[in-house]
Parts: sequence; structure tokens; C-alpha cells
Amino acid sequence: MTDHLPHKRRSDAMDNRDRILDAARVLFSAEGLDVPMREVARRAEVGPATLYRHFPTKQTLVAEAFADQLSACRTIVDQGCADPDPWRGLCLVIERICELHARDRGLTEAFLSTLPGAPDVAGRQYTVKAVAALARRAKDAGHLRPDFVLDDLILILMANKGIRATSTTAQVKASRRFAALAIQALEARPHHAPLPPAPRLAPAPPHGLPR
Repeated sequence: MTDHLPHKRRSDAMDNRDRILDAARVLFSAEGLDVPMREVARRAEVGPATLYRHFPTKQTLVAEAFADQLSACRTIVDQGCADPDPWRGLCLVIERICELHARDRGLTEAFLSTLPGAPDVAGRQYTVKAVAALARRAKDAGHLRPDFVLDDLILILMANKGIRATSTTAQVKASRRFAALAIQALEARPHHAPLPPAPRLAPAPPHGLPR
């Protein structure tokens, strides 16, 4: 019995931690990072003391909630930087980062926000520095327009965050088309490759008008 009780406490603590993270991901994705910690605790059905015992600050909760996405972001950026063709690598980064953010708006909110005291929310510093180096290589190769600035990448993510669709599938399709349009706008010598299929985001137009 004595051995069983500590094991049960550890199991209960892990269950509480998992519920807190699940609640945080849902709330951050739907409402952004301004959600109060008490609301996260309420959604997870734990007391505030339990929440703060596992996550003393919102920064630690955000970092843990987006740990998997952070890893995915770094993998995407590393793949893009490893491509010997910097323009192709930059296109890969834009396409896949946009798609990743389209699947989880909470990640976009975390990436674009700055929490007081947060050292590197959602790997923003790593991503920005790596993409900046990749963009310089793409410019030197003559593929990226010379007036590109790194804030343009943030602008693309902000616009991508605004995409709204009726399903995750439609959201991702819209993000892919948007990323293709953004890439064409960034290319120094655009060749206007065919765009990905357009998802239906608006009601059908009146008869006789283009869809």
C-alpha cells in the first residue's frame, strides 16, 4: 500500500499535467495567448495551485504547449537551409511553415507574440536568424527580389493567420495557394508557375461571373 500511493500520486500528477496542456492548446488556438491562466485551469478541471505547480509562468506553459510544433518548425527551417539551391530552400520554408501555422493558429499567435520575459517563444529567434541567412543566399543567387526584408516573412505569417475556412482541409488548401502567391511576389524574376487548386471560401458568384 505504501509503495502504491506514491505511484498513484505520480500518475495523478501526470494526468493533471496532460489535461492542462490539452486545455492550453485548445484555448490558445481559439482565443490567442491572452487567455488567463485561471481559464486554462478551469478548462483542465484543476485548481489554480495545481496549474502553477506544473507551470509557474505562462511563458513555461506556452513553450511546453508548442514544443512539438517548435520541433517541426526547426526541422522545416533546417531542411530549407540544407538545400543547395537557396531559393528552392526558401520556398520550401515558406510553404511548409504556412501550412504548419494553418493547421494550428495557436502556433501563429505564439510566434507573432512576445510575452514579457519569454526567452524565445515558439523558436522565433532561431527561425528568424536561419531564414535571414537563407534569404541573403537567395538574394545573392539573384532569385529573391532585392528589396525583400525579413519583416515581409512576418507579414506573410500574419496574413496566413487571417485565413478562415470551414475545415482544416480547406484551411490548408487556402494556405498552400496563398503561399504560392506570396512566393511569386517575392521572386526576382517571376515565371508565374501554376497555382495550387483554390478552395471554396466564399459563396458561388452570380451566373456569368468567374469563380
